[in-house]
Amino acid sequence: MKSKASAPGKVILFGEHFVVYGVKAILCAIDKRITVTSEKTQSKKISIKSNIGNLELEPNKPLSEINSPLKPFYFLADKILQNQNVGIEISVESDIPLGVGLGSSSACCVAGAASITRLFEDVTKEKILELAIDAEKTIFQNTSGADCTVCTYGGMMEYDKENGFSKIESESNFHLIIANSNIEHSTDTVVKKVKKFRNENEEKFSELCSNETKLVEEVLELLKENNITELGQKINLNQEFLEVIGVSNEKLRDMIQVGQKSSLGAKITGAGGGGCIFALTDEKNLNNTMNQFKEKNYECFSVKIDLRGLNTF
Repeated sequence: MKSKASAPGKVILFGEHFVVYGVKAILCAIDKRITVTSEKTQSKKISIKSNIGNLELEPNKPLSEINSPLKPFYFLADKILQNQNVGIEISVESDIPLGVGLGSSSACCVAGAASITRLFEDVTKEKILELAIDAEKTIFQNTSGADCTVCTYGGMMEYDKENGFSKIESESNFHLIIANSNIEHSTDTVVKKVKKFRNENEEKFSELCSNETKLVEEVLELLKENNITELGQKINLNQEFLEVIGVSNEKLRDMIQVGQKSSLGAKITGAGGGGCIFALTDEKNLNNTMNQFKEKNYECFSVKIDLRGLNTF
């Protein structure tokens, strides 16, 4: 018997970096997915196959000895196989670009937790989320769990450090065009850079946090009203704040300029320094905006909000 599960990637729409300092962030799941298939074997080994490499190990190996991006899958399999006299084979398929801030790691953890556990028992989404966050901590020790949460439940969510998560009820039907800078970046390095800016510009940073708080509250109202024209203006304003804290660069600025000229609004998503930007558009202007990016040889694709979240089959 095979157990299959898929989970969506995610985009941070508003609040990246400022969320670390208590401001709300808004995230949405996107309709690009990771699919994980698990099957019991008689080999008593944990075998993982993916397009970023393979891993085959005996159970009960210390995690500190495993240097592989597939470590979360090993963690999950090893935990779930305790007291089970079998091995497990796991295969991973992805249509989410890896390492660019679109939640591929979180989607892997959510889909992996669901696929592996369902070989042995029926589990709730809450339990799967708990396992997924534990798995993500094997590669991102300080994860907030925000990405795993939106990958589990789908749709749009607001998150802040004090109050956690709540679902945003919205019938927004916009398209996002994701453009990839193909610049490698380290989230830790960018976060440290923002912290340095804050320490050297306390008054300015406090003002930016206040402005971002106000902006996010206005965005929550616009999402309820499905007012995507004004939403685009707020996206452009949020990008101005990200420019001030120093997480942009020349290539990202050029990409954002392309997006802002041809769509309703464009900004960095995630850490910055590299990775992706997104542009907000409607159905009518979708192809035109895509073509503008492609004319400048920027790798891009369109997504919509994924409302399903975790899917098991």
